[in-house]
Amino acid sequence: MFRDRTDAGARLLARLDRFRGEDAVVLGLPRGGVPVAAEVARGLGLPLDVIVVRKLGLPHEPEVAMGAIGEGGARLVDAELLGQAGVSIAQLSAVERRERATLERRVRLLRRGADPIPLEGRTAIVVDDGLATGSTAEVACRVARTLGARRVVLAVPVGPTDAAARVPSADEVVCVETPASFHAVGERYEDFSPTSDEEVAALLDAARRRTGRTA
Repeated sequence: MFRDRTDAGARLLARLDRFRGEDAVVLGLPRGGVPVAAEVARGLGLPLDVIVVRKLGLPHEPEVAMGAIGEGGARLVDAELLGQAGVSIAQLSAVERRERATLERRVRLLRRGADPIPLEGRTAIVVDDGLATGSTAEVACRVARTLGARRVVLAVPVGPTDAAARVPSADEVVCVETPASFHAVGERYEDFSPTSDEEVAALLDAARRRTGRTA
C-alpha cells in the first residue's frame, strides 16, 4: 500500500535513479499522475511538465478510441478502425475540433501561459499514479514520441503483471508493484483523493522555479 501519491512518487524514484543527470524530462499525466511525477522530478533533479492528451472517441461509441491528440499538433488516428466503423472525414474532423478545444483549455489552465518543455532528442519519462487498462498511458507514450522524444519510459507505482504488454509504445515500463490480484489503482492507496487542477498548476509552478524556467 502507498500512503498517498507523494509516497508513491518517492518509492518510484528509487527505481529511476539511473536517469539522474540524463537529458530527460518527467511528464506527469494530469491530474493524479502529476504529484507522483513531481516527486520523481525533484528527486532526480529533472524538469517537470505535463503531457496532456485527449482521446478521439467514435461518434456513436465515444468510449472507443479511434485516435488521440496531444499538444504541438500531435495526432494519432487508427485508420483501420475508422474504416471498419464507417467514420467519415467530416465526422472525424468534428470530433477532433471538439477535443482539440477541450485540450487547449486544459493546457491553458494547467500551464498558465508557460511553454511546453521541448522533447526532441530527449528521454521522456511518462508518469501516472498507476496503470489499469493502459490505454491512456499508451496514447501519452505515442504522443511523446510524436513530439520528438528519443526514448520513452513509462513509470508507475502500481499496475498489472502484464503492464509492459499493455503499453507497447514505451521503450521500457517501470512498475514498483505488480500484485497478482489487481483490480483498481485506487485500492493500492490509503489516500487516493482527487488531485485538483489548482494543485497541478502549483506543482508545475514550483518545478519551474526549481529549474529556473520562467516560461
